[in-house]
Amino acid sequence: MLNLPQTFLDSICHCKGFDEVAFVEAHQTASSTSIRLNPFKKTDLTFKLDKPVPWNDKGFYLEERPNFTYDVLFQAGCYYVQEAGSMFIEHALKSCVDFNKQLMVIDVCASPGGKSTLLNSLLNTESVLVANEVAKPRAEVLAQNLTKWGTSNVIVTNNDPTAFSDMDNVFDVMLIDAPCSGSGLFRKQHDAVDEWSLDNVNLCSQRQKRILSDMVGSLRSNGILVYSTCSYSQEENEMIADWLLSEFQLESVQIPIEVHWGIVETQSEVRKVFGYRFYPDKTRSEGFFCSVFRKKGDEVNASYRKNKHESFTAIKPKEKEVFLNWIENSEKHEIIKFKDDYLLTNSLAIQFINKHTHLYLKKVGTIIGSVIKNEVVPHHDLALSIHQAQQIKSIDCTNEEAIQFLKKELSIIDGDKGWNLMTYKAFGIGWIKHLGNRLNNYLPNEFRILK
Repeated sequence: MLNLPQTFLDSICHCKGFDEVAFVEAHQTASSTSIRLNPFKKTDLTFKLDKPVPWNDKGFYLEERPNFTYDVLFQAGCYYVQEAGSMFIEHALKSCVDFNKQLMVIDVCASPGGKSTLLNSLLNTESVLVANEVAKPRAEVLAQNLTKWGTSNVIVTNNDPTAFSDMDNVFDVMLIDAPCSGSGLFRKQHDAVDEWSLDNVNLCSQRQKRILSDMVGSLRSNGILVYSTCSYSQEENEMIADWLLSEFQLESVQIPIEVHWGIVETQSEVRKVFGYRFYPDKTRSEGFFCSVFRKKGDEVNASYRKNKHESFTAIKPKEKEVFLNWIENSEKHEIIKFKDDYLLTNSLAIQFINKHTHLYLKKVGTIIGSVIKNEVVPHHDLALSIHQAQQIKSIDCTNEEAIQFLKKELSIIDGDKGWNLMTYKAFGIGWIKHLGNRLNNYLPNEFRILK
């Protein structure tokens, strides 16, 4: 039995929609498992998808939690395991953002990548997602998950939010899923109950204000800010929303919701800011809160002045020819060189990294690979990319062979000599170099199945 501290229950008893008896009872039940499909890698999965998440058309509840580690389609990036409440962000943004436009989008506290892959799925190919994470190990996980998602219009940065504080009018959409006291995840993480305290709530509130203060200036006029937490505490939710309106030129955005979804719409006491609460006794979700804002002011077109000393420039069409058999429609993409590697990206991403050279870049676009003696040595990024050329030599594995490959235990398989893309149900999972009587497995250790 999960015992919730009375001090915690008393601290949220005045929150709109809170029903202590139903709330406590819900915490004695198991949490649901939900996934969100990758729209760029459509396929049939091995489990039933007959229970949709009501506020997200790509989200589904599963009857039971499978062993995702051993699902090759999960390893290939065909779906992401994500809490259902978090998927509401897609609905919120679709109601107030025109995703047909070229957009510069940032996910500020992005790891492990659930919300970043969601944002990336909404963007057109001319737009860019910047996914930032301050902690280096978590930034590595973030980069891996975005690599699996397969797109090239993404930049992963590893910076404290202060690194963005001097930027003005850069981002059209900003998501700040702020570090919080985590009470919304008590049902999944029982140990977090013992770590909860009012002091920690207040510390989190201060940290949230610092992150927001550092970031709001880089949001463009008329741009959209989504603030979210997995906390139930008003100090981290409605009170932060009130503070935002008192400190910055923002206005609250109301999001349309359906009554049967069970989401509780709130308004803060002072400035009547709209917020959206998810309770496990009312929604099939863990605890979640979000509030949406639009920045006031006249819209300013982003301008990038080209300078003579840009670090990154797109290679010329003649230089692209070496990649014709590796990249589908390579003429529609920009390719830049970084050290020994060639990266697939777009012009807006190149402009961004050339202008903001102080940022620590963890990943830019898709790494195609290097070129040695006019031959491409493919990178693992390309194996998982949605931009692979159709004519790449490939070996479609059985499930057993794919698992052996991902464990780096596959010693031999039929195939042509040279580079081969290992696929499962036509989705890339990595590269081998076939030597006839043996093979070399080029799967990076961070993508290897260790269990």
